[in-house]
Amino acid sequence: MSESMAWLTRDIRKARKQGPAEVARRRGDRLADLVARARSASPYYRELYRGLPERVDDPTLLPVTDKKQLMDRFDDWATDRDITFEKVRAFTDDPELIGRRFLGRYLVATTSGTSGRRGLFVLDDRYMNVSSAVSSRVLASWLGPLGIARAVVHGGRFAQLVATEGHYVGFAGYSRMSQEGGGRSKLLRAFSVHEPLSRLVDRLNEYRPAFVIGYASTIMLLTAEQEAGRLHIDPVLVEPAGETMTDSDTGRIARAFGAKVRTMYSATECTYLSHGCAEGWYHVNDDWAVLEPVDEDHRPTPPGEFSHTVLISNLANRVQPFLRYDLGDSVMLRPDPCPCGTSSPAIRVQGRAGDILTFPSGRGDDVRLTPLAFSSLFDRMPGVELFQIEQTAPATLRVRMVKAPGADADHVWRKAHDGLTHLLADNKLDNVTVERAEEPPKQASGGKYRTIIPLAA
Repeated sequence: MSESMAWLTRDIRKARKQGPAEVARRRGDRLADLVARARSASPYYRELYRGLPERVDDPTLLPVTDKKQLMDRFDDWATDRDITFEKVRAFTDDPELIGRRFLGRYLVATTSGTSGRRGLFVLDDRYMNVSSAVSSRVLASWLGPLGIARAVVHGGRFAQLVATEGHYVGFAGYSRMSQEGGGRSKLLRAFSVHEPLSRLVDRLNEYRPAFVIGYASTIMLLTAEQEAGRLHIDPVLVEPAGETMTDSDTGRIARAFGAKVRTMYSATECTYLSHGCAEGWYHVNDDWAVLEPVDEDHRPTPPGEFSHTVLISNLANRVQPFLRYDLGDSVMLRPDPCPCGTSSPAIRVQGRAGDILTFPSGRGDDVRLTPLAFSSLFDRMPGVELFQIEQTAPATLRVRMVKAPGADADHVWRKAHDGLTHLLADNKLDNVTVERAEEPPKQASGGKYRTIIPLAA
């Protein structure tokens, strides 16, 4: 069976028309196929799944995995035996290779999250094609024929607000599209969230996008610029992602831009996991993904209650299968049908709140920086295993770090201090003091590390 982009797009549309039972059949078949492939080609999964039935189409039969387990068994995890941790790490250490095909076949993406362990992920073309096909279907459902026509009149241009200085999935995917060409590449432009806000505003005013997609905290900063009249764009759709938003936040964005606002809940491990609806819920794209809210013992959490964590299964990526993968967020499954009419499971997300740091500029106004500006700086810094930045006073940042094995602590600190000082200076915050902490990062009760801690109110 061919799984080209055209086939995937038709199949996704057909499954939705045929209803939940047909979606469930596809999901079960895809899970069974992926489990069989994982057992056959991955030494890690062959060992983990020993003793399971020959066909597994029920995810609850599978053991739980997480980032630490998979990274610890990296060389045994991949189904392509040419993939090794050392090869992937060397690839991600080179910024010139962002978006290039690893081993001539794969996209590589990095992530840190808040679990204390950096992720190095290898994504195959099947995964990227499924993600694109799902996104296209969702976009069409959000806009409808009139919205699509309006977007075309506005030039159809996409502004993607991403971290542009590392192998993050958004920028890596954008870079591949730009390098390999095609019609879509002409309508998409990446804008760095590292840029000083005034420069980002100027570039967006010049570009005049029909779609604005990116980190929620950055979009909130741009909303304030639009309200102040410094930013003056009129997109058809604004799509915040990566951080939790309130109804008040999305309403403010909609009013400022005169645009439809829809959110997404996803991860590098499954970029197409869910999409937002007009009622403020996320709907799982459940023909290609499985999402399980569970308690501390990985038993199902009843609908209407927030879970201890959530397990996801990405049914597209065959090269590094994510099966019953502990994502670490707390979610709640809606107990009744969503009023929007979408039949797929609807969830609310309690985790991943993005905190913006606010500093006095010394000129009588405030400067705000998103958590991503700091996290992406440290994620690409050699020698840093884990970091945490706490704003202990209006103009003071305290930096806690765990150095990587073999790294020189003083050298790592100098690099971190220089990077932070440069970032602050770029935003005219020379008055902010950066302190080196002797204590390690603080761990929350749930086991996560909050990488950015704003000043307590």
